[in-house]
Amino acid sequence: MRFVFKTAYDQDIDLARHNGQRFWYGLLLLAALAAPWVLPEYWLAQLTFIYIYATVGVGLMLLAGFTGQFSIGHAAFMGVGAYAEAYLTALGWPFPLAMATAVALSGAVGVVVGLPALRVKGLYLGIATLSFGFIVEEVLARWESVTGGNAGRSVVAPAIGEWKISGSENFYLLCLVCVTLSTLLVLNLLRSPTGRAFVAMRDSEISAQSMGITLSIYKSMSFAISAALAGLGGALYAHKMQFISPEQFSIIQSIDLLLMVVVGGLGSVHGAFLGAAFLIGMPQLISAAKDILPPAIGQAAGLQGVVYGAILIAFVMLEPMGMYGRWLKIRTWLQLYPFYRRGMFKRQKTFQKSDRLK
Repeated sequence: MRFVFKTAYDQDIDLARHNGQRFWYGLLLLAALAAPWVLPEYWLAQLTFIYIYATVGVGLMLLAGFTGQFSIGHAAFMGVGAYAEAYLTALGWPFPLAMATAVALSGAVGVVVGLPALRVKGLYLGIATLSFGFIVEEVLARWESVTGGNAGRSVVAPAIGEWKISGSENFYLLCLVCVTLSTLLVLNLLRSPTGRAFVAMRDSEISAQSMGITLSIYKSMSFAISAALAGLGGALYAHKMQFISPEQFSIIQSIDLLLMVVVGGLGSVHGAFLGAAFLIGMPQLISAAKDILPPAIGQAAGLQGVVYGAILIAFVMLEPMGMYGRWLKIRTWLQLYPFYRRGMFKRQKTFQKSDRLK
């Protein structure tokens, strides 16, 4: 195993723990940059969708995984960003200005939605965000002069003056830049006092208050940043699809986003990317399996929902740390082999909050 002996505080807050991580992350970035010239157009499109959902997932991971706030209406923030981007670009706004406005508008809506989080939490906060998702979906369906209603709205290609970002390769690179900057933003935020305050609130709100953390400010800030990143992902999603409608941002989409971070691994930025890959790749695997399965199963309605539900239950019961947690265990096992301890990965006994105070 690799042991890092830290001699300065800068080492503790560094983005990479050691030179090995710098090498592998640099190699991964080079592979991502080379993808437009290596991969076929279909797989490049799938990778673009992974980047878009990872952008949203990083924001939701900040809210759910690092702040401990529960949201079942995150697709509504995507819808706000997508429709704002579609409306402003149709008016002729430059692409960067339209996207910045869409992100800012989504962040402002996130602050409004975060206000109930100051008084409720847990299941009740989930119900509040769920209600917000229904409200936004209804507004998108009824405000026909802006959104086009249930008929949907076309989205023009992103452009800066006469220069248009056309072609799958150019748009792929745009999504890569956006997801990279979003990830660096969240990672640097988590290293700051603000990020440490988020984690303190997640672990214990009472302890956080005793240390002087104002819950109302930091909860609203967490919702705003998470909603802004969801709005950024929604704007990219609108340009990628080139057509948006209210049902694309329904409660089903919100559940998919929540499933993405849970399966990927709550409390880990890596989990957002693994969850996005799962969300995009699983329908492809299910479609491929339909040709192998018996017709009574493969052609049954709702097969995808059954598979998703079974996977979610399996992860919640058997691997609460998600795909990234499982990878950490495999990596540790490989590093220690053959000297690993049989009960090393046995789950620790959990206690109720009242038991911790004894």
